[in-house]
Amino acid sequence: MTVLSTRALNRALLARQLLLERAALPVPDALERMGGLQAQYAPSMYIGLWTRVADLERSAVTRLLQERAVVQATVLRGTIHLVSRADFWPLVEAVRETRYPADPALRDDIAEAARLLARGPLRRTDLGPAVRKHIHLWLDLVRVPPSGTWDRRRADVYGLAEDWIGPSAIGEAEAREHLVRRYLGAFGPAHRTEIATWAGLPAEAIAAVLGRLELRRFTDERGRELVDLPQAPLPDPETPAPVRFLPTWDAALLVHARRTLILPEEHRSKVFHTRMPQSIGTFLVDGQVAGTWTLSGSRVVWDPFVPLPAHVAREVEAEAELLRAFHG
Repeated sequence: MTVLSTRALNRALLARQLLLERAALPVPDALERMGGLQAQYAPSMYIGLWTRVADLERSAVTRLLQERAVVQATVLRGTIHLVSRADFWPLVEAVRETRYPADPALRDDIAEAARLLARGPLRRTDLGPAVRKHIHLWLDLVRVPPSGTWDRRRADVYGLAEDWIGPSAIGEAEAREHLVRRYLGAFGPAHRTEIATWAGLPAEAIAAVLGRLELRRFTDERGRELVDLPQAPLPDPETPAPVRFLPTWDAALLVHARRTLILPEEHRSKVFHTRMPQSIGTFLVDGQVAGTWTLSGSRVVWDPFVPLPAHVAREVEAEAELLRAFHG
């Protein structure tokens, strides 16, 4: 089998995450290409799309949420994601069995919450503390805009997913094949355990799905087998990679994508650590995290891990200015 270098895997990830070139795609299509976006903090999903989608306007993302073309909900690993309407049910059904059973003593309270939600969206504060904590384990919910948007950042209004976008019409086996294809299209080539980590599913469940799919196979420099979709892009490893700014909790930096070294291990503790569980904004130089950024007033302040050559610093500053303009 062909051996893929770390740099080849890095460029594959950048291409599939739309980080080699901003894509002229509708936002729902971009989200499907990316495997969705983590959305614990509403502005992060806007910035995650801005850095990947050409000519994106903030109002367009909010409008798509209101039109129900994209959905903000707890989808994978108990984490809020922004996904296309078409991807919501397949991803939810693929991982449904991983939900831990909520306290049976809450069954009546959650049933009452479901009856109330059937009449329309509810604020989080309308639910008791225990129900708030466990309701997503029992019910398929979406965050209803304008909550969870750039202008109203707290995603604290819930609605029933089947009322918001219609009922599910997909079974588990088909849903899991869809999930695996989404992962490989967004993050591949990959080892099966990395797919399992991202999805929150057992590795044996992923192996069963892979056995049903037509795949191409590679090895990495450590000799591990990697699987991939037949037609997914594999750019030349020497493809130039532009400066890009990433938001907090960008999935390209999480542990499932370590094979690509987009976040060099010596810098991981500067981005993710126990004193800062939300992570921090980062920027990429030549396909790797080279520093962090924050918004200070109307300025994007960036801080490199090591001094940058003057021409690279100018590129970072130019991209920071674009981000500042997007913030408004």
